[in-house]
Amino acid sequence: MRPASLSRSAPSASAGTIVSSRLAVETRGTGFIDITGEVEKFLHEAGAREGAVTLFIRHTSASLTIQENADPSVLKDLTTALNRLAPENAGWVHDTEGPDDMPAHIKTMLTATSLQIPVLDGEMALGTWQGIYVAEHRARPHRREVVLQFMGSVEA
Repeated sequence: MRPASLSRSAPSASAGTIVSSRLAVETRGTGFIDITGEVEKFLHEAGAREGAVTLFIRHTSASLTIQENADPSVLKDLTTALNRLAPENAGWVHDTEGPDDMPAHIKTMLTATSLQIPVLDGEMALGTWQGIYVAEHRARPHRREVVLQFMGSVEA
């Protein structure tokens, strides 16, 4: 089936630069932490103009996601859904760090450990209600590290 209409802006080309940073996130246990503002600060400090920002979380029991940032009940429902998909007491063999260990790994596999977001005119091209979150899948607090990397053109 053909779409009724397609349109695309003209491509812009520029010499590239790579700027990297590490973001430490202290979690309080299971839940979502909005890091959108920190990524925006990173892009501003990097002088980002056009390109892409990549985020990578260096863990196997926490993940990254882009989700609605207007209604907090969305995040509560997402936590409920992930707990239904990977409940704690389901007879998992791997439980080295407790009953939430294997479910946390499964939840990470179902979500993402990296994201890439286009940057246009120095801003992430996120939708109106989109925010970037670290999803902590373990019950106890952890220190998580997210690598941020902007690739593209920067202000002169």
